[in-house]
Amino acid sequence: MTIYDDKQVGTILNRREFLKLLGAVGATVLVGCGPGQSVDEAPTSAATQAVSGGATPTLLATAAATLPSCIVRPEMTEGPYFVDERLNRSDIRSDLSDGSVKEGVPLLLAFNVSQVTNDGCVPLAGAQVDVWHCDAFGVYSDVTDPGFSTVGQKFLRGYQVTDASGKAQFVTIYPGWYDGRTVHIHFKIRTDPDSARGYEFTSQLFFDDALTDQVYQQAPYSSRGQRTLRNEGDNIFQNGGEQLILQLTKDGEGYAATFDVGLQMS
Repeated sequence: MTIYDDKQVGTILNRREFLKLLGAVGATVLVGCGPGQSVDEAPTSAATQAVSGGATPTLLATAAATLPSCIVRPEMTEGPYFVDERLNRSDIRSDLSDGSVKEGVPLLLAFNVSQVTNDGCVPLAGAQVDVWHCDAFGVYSDVTDPGFSTVGQKFLRGYQVTDASGKAQFVTIYPGWYDGRTVHIHFKIRTDPDSARGYEFTSQLFFDDALTDQVYQQAPYSSRGQRTLRNEGDNIFQNGGEQLILQLTKDGEGYAATFDVGLQMS
């Protein structure tokens, strides 16, 4: 079975976009830094590199002093398997067609969604966050593919609406793999899914290869054999995927991760 996602459509902020944001938030650099990190501590992003070539040390020092806690991330392709199911649920492991639950290492996945404004970062409440990904055997639900047909099945898909703090949380499993792609989870954030005027941001989440190797030694993943592609060989991951790797912590028999993303919506 060979499955390929569509080509990359989103990009990291270019120099002009970055400088526009820089002025909009009072010389605040918007890069992949978490709360309490300095520019030196943060991973170097393409956006940082683009700006540092033309920004003065004084500007960068000012930016470091007012660094926001939200994180601007690269947008990526939706891929061929998004289905707008409108399944409002936090636990997406079950197949609503028959009540079965997909096997795999548990994953508690939370999103902290913020909006970048003139005042910095504001929690974005009321946004719909959709999550979808394949099961431990590389199969998506409710789609037709040359290798399978799962039309009518509803596993590993769902959405949650962000609360007043901008948080949405899901219970799922560590995803499997399929030919042509590294291990990933798709997500989409929409402010008004029923309106063409609503804001939409789509991207993907990735995993540390060494951790994936450990997880895939367990059932049911181990029955699939050696995966065919790692992060560095994935052409979609190569376009900013380093900024989209989940930082997982052990959580009982599984893992937990919180992903922070800042959206520039104007």
